[in-house]
Amino acid sequence: MTDTIDREQTEIADNSDATDDMGIEAMAAGLFERALASIELMTVYLGLRLGLYTALRSACATSDELASRAGIDPRYAKEWLEQQTVAGIVACDDREAPEDARQFRLPAGHATVLLDADHPACTGPLALALGGVARVLPDLVAAYRSGGGVAYARYGTDFRDGQAGFNRPAFVHLLAESWLAIGVPEVHARLSAAEGARVADVACGAGWSSIALARAYPGIVVDGFDIDDASIGDARRNAADAALTERVRFEVRDASRLGDETQSGGYDLVTIFEALHDLSNPIDALRECRRLCSDTGSVIVMDERTAQSFAESDGPIERFLYGASVLHCLPVGMADQPSSATGAVMRVDTVRRYVAAAGFSAMDVLPIENDLYRFYRLHR
Repeated sequence: MTDTIDREQTEIADNSDATDDMGIEAMAAGLFERALASIELMTVYLGLRLGLYTALRSACATSDELASRAGIDPRYAKEWLEQQTVAGIVACDDREAPEDARQFRLPAGHATVLLDADHPACTGPLALALGGVARVLPDLVAAYRSGGGVAYARYGTDFRDGQAGFNRPAFVHLLAESWLAIGVPEVHARLSAAEGARVADVACGAGWSSIALARAYPGIVVDGFDIDDASIGDARRNAADAALTERVRFEVRDASRLGDETQSGGYDLVTIFEALHDLSNPIDALRECRRLCSDTGSVIVMDERTAQSFAESDGPIERFLYGASVLHCLPVGMADQPSSATGAVMRVDTVRRYVAAAGFSAMDVLPIENDLYRFYRLHR
């Protein structure tokens, strides 16, 4: 009997060791794949910031030709082109040709994803955002230890350009004709028909949502507010490039303290697009939105389409949101104290709690289908 028990315990231990070994191997392999993806995304960052993809899109090039077009060192051009080829981003027509004769090209579909700023598939800006995160990694370590935060401005131009570039196609193609027209058709009809209707775009960032609204509804005036000076500078340049400065204005304002300069009850539509979870004081910001909205107006919030609970959190979208929260959204939200410390994974129940605390009577989740975003209509 004792021999049998000992033998069974030995078998269990052996199986446990085998399982542990499999877990180690799988984890090591998975971590290597994650490191590889991060490395290659950083090389995309170089291609975007140095203009290498733009130079290569114009025509096929040898490494020397690319170096000349983009104004970089030829040795770096050679190494980058070869790496991009091995990574499957750039194509080489004949990899066995002499080094100085190898022709490299950027496939048309890849160019669209990397360079066409308004195309729905344009995800190249994610590489810029990651560059902004890399810049503040020591700040994040300090914040995690102290319980403080990292101010949005610390993430710099890279993150600002990356975030704006990633959101831009959705605003350009979906905001008016899809999201508002389907989710709140009465709001869409009002903005389409009303001459001089006013919209307040709170936490507007680089202004692409404000610009998209003004383009879609020629009779409206849009006021965009954001606390970040650099973002407002970007927004003003973007509005000027779009020839919309007469109907789209941007000002540096804290969303939670917009002040008496903004007209109380003067707006037909008040929006917060993909920003509520970043705010240190989301309840105060919502309270300001309620103050700005007219008695017959609407308040619309767009934020992340999170799972209903942590128990249901799974899949690439939830992984993306948690990653963004750990590296950016939560630290930014905790930069100013006291803070609600929301983070990107802001679930419906949390929004509902914030909305009630801000004095709204009710909240509807709008019937708008989107993989990344959920839309809320708040009732005064």
